[in-house]
Amino acid sequence: MNAPAGPFGRPLAALATVVALVLVVAGCGTGDPSGSARTERVTSLTVLDYYTDTTEHAHWGELLTSCGKKAGVTIEHRSVPGPSLVPTVVRQATAGTLPDLLMLDNPDLQEIARSGVLTPLRTYGIRTDGFVSGIVSAGTYQGEVYGLAPTVNTLALYYNKDMLAEAGVTVPRTWNELREAARATTRPGRHGLAVDADASFESTFQFLPFLWSNGGDEQRLDTPQAAAALRLWTDLVRDGSMSRSVLTWNQANVHEQFLGGKAAMMVNGPWRMTELEKAKGLRWGVAPLPVPRAGTSLVTPLGGEVWTVPRNDSQARRIKAAQVLDCLNDPTSMQTLATWHHTVPSRKDVAARYAKQVPSMAAFVESVRGARARTRELGPAWPKTATAIQTAVQAAVSGRQTPEEALRHAQRTATGS
Repeated sequence: MNAPAGPFGRPLAALATVVALVLVVAGCGTGDPSGSARTERVTSLTVLDYYTDTTEHAHWGELLTSCGKKAGVTIEHRSVPGPSLVPTVVRQATAGTLPDLLMLDNPDLQEIARSGVLTPLRTYGIRTDGFVSGIVSAGTYQGEVYGLAPTVNTLALYYNKDMLAEAGVTVPRTWNELREAARATTRPGRHGLAVDADASFESTFQFLPFLWSNGGDEQRLDTPQAAAALRLWTDLVRDGSMSRSVLTWNQANVHEQFLGGKAAMMVNGPWRMTELEKAKGLRWGVAPLPVPRAGTSLVTPLGGEVWTVPRNDSQARRIKAAQVLDCLNDPTSMQTLATWHHTVPSRKDVAARYAKQVPSMAAFVESVRGARARTRELGPAWPKTATAIQTAVQAAVSGRQTPEEALRHAQRTATGS
């Protein structure tokens, strides 16, 4: 499972124009699934994703093959490294060689959909009933659903049970309790809390629950609510409860700190659970992230990948690809993927059953119910604001600027004003 680092390289500026020309020349469209689709025989489909991890690639290959058999096709499955996926899509769109089935990191979907290379899933009769609304939003552009994710992820609070018990504190539910628990569990060589505040999209991903749960908004970053959220992080560093090294830690580094006993709590995703389960002698638990005040709703960002059907000149191939996509998103596939990768099924009923079967995932299942897509408010403009947020986090946590100053600068950067 790839950690949701957010948008990768973005050579997309000219994609819309190039693709539009290609589509005009090729005469592509979604059209009515009849006519030539009835006569063209499709025996294989091409699939592209970024699941290059050996185990993960094998798992997806197994599921794709199974769904392919149900659709009556074989699958040619190719994975490229995460940073190469969008550039590969751009090249393939230009050359007219897009795969039949394409996986995208969910923050990339709107930008790719805007370029015109994807087809609406309603064309194939694919429904979204029973899906968590935030997940449907993550696959939607201008009112059309272009992608669906079988499973998703988000963030929660991992805690060391022994360290909290030794300090005499309970699992924090509010920001004040978090600050107190972090202070109480800090010892020489150990910090109470570890987060990712590095200069990447990962730190934006980690800061969003604090911003959104306090009423902050990515459309207006220079607000008191946003400043209060960032001030929580700067206060934790000032208290000595959080290391200044968070400025260079990615989510893997945060995990290493927790695993090595150098942090009593960490903010991280469910993709770390497999390694934690192997750790001998480490007694850990997971809880929803603390909220500003008791009774406040927790809002976390959605991570995960959506599957799409790109445009091509074969209606029959698109229909077959949609059948495979539908199979990937059925309850059985969701349950299988969740079990393999510690992810959260996208259908509410499947997720509820999974939380009962795997109690350690209950906090993530609960958090996903109220989670938001990062592109919900800003659409394709999200990457610019995401960069502005991570820059503000770096400036404030390092002490170069106050939270208010950093967020005013972020607002100017995001809006170009």
